[in-house]
Amino acid sequence: MKYTFYPFKSLTSTQDKAKEFSKKASSSIVVIADTQTEGRGRFKRKWHSAKGGIWMSILLIPSNIEKLQYLTFIAAISVVRSIKKTTKLKTNIKWPNDVHYKGKKLCGILTEGIFGRENYVVVGIGLNVNQTEFSDDVKDTATSLKIVKKRTINIEKIKKTLISEFFILYEKYYNKNKLKDISKIWRKHCDTLGKNVTIITKTKIFTGKAIGIDENCNLLLKQKNNEITRIVEGDVNVRY
Repeated sequence: MKYTFYPFKSLTSTQDKAKEFSKKASSSIVVIADTQTEGRGRFKRKWHSAKGGIWMSILLIPSNIEKLQYLTFIAAISVVRSIKKTTKLKTNIKWPNDVHYKGKKLCGILTEGIFGRENYVVVGIGLNVNQTEFSDDVKDTATSLKIVKKRTINIEKIKKTLISEFFILYEKYYNKNKLKDISKIWRKHCDTLGKNVTIITKTKIFTGKAIGIDENCNLLLKQKNNEITRIVEGDVNVRY
């Protein structure tokens, strides 16, 4: 897969820089920064992006822009695979966009569409690699590969593996519209399914058992009254 690589020492946000590049892009672009000063996650939450992590945004020009949520799935699979290949650590995916180790967050993913005369997608990946300290608001819920493995991780190796895994999946499945195959691989790594969960959406709190996902990557929640609810977005608390 052909792409152009743009590394930076520091950016406000790799997502914003990738969006700037979209104005003149003719093929895929990977933007990466050692640090971000205004990194963000879902719901415009601040994402702490100190030196030692991988802060990356991948700009794509896909033919299918109706199923962008599958690109989030691809990114999560890529993260899990690259961690396993480079550190031998088995991590899991939490619906919809986190990679974690024993319930502590290692990685978040943010997928955004840019629609106009040309349609683009930016997939942002933030992975905690060699940090040893976190800010007060996330220190109880976040971890890094260095903390888990008790050693410094080769960040260049994991970065290259991650990009390679992403584009392999993108070309092999997403570009060929093999979305069911993406779901199948994703399910193998997702440990939200089958668990009792609490989901906080913008308007309501749901509790029940996560029993699957639908064709739009929404979470299927079976509540106590046996009613099945489709969850489009929300924060999932899993009882591990």
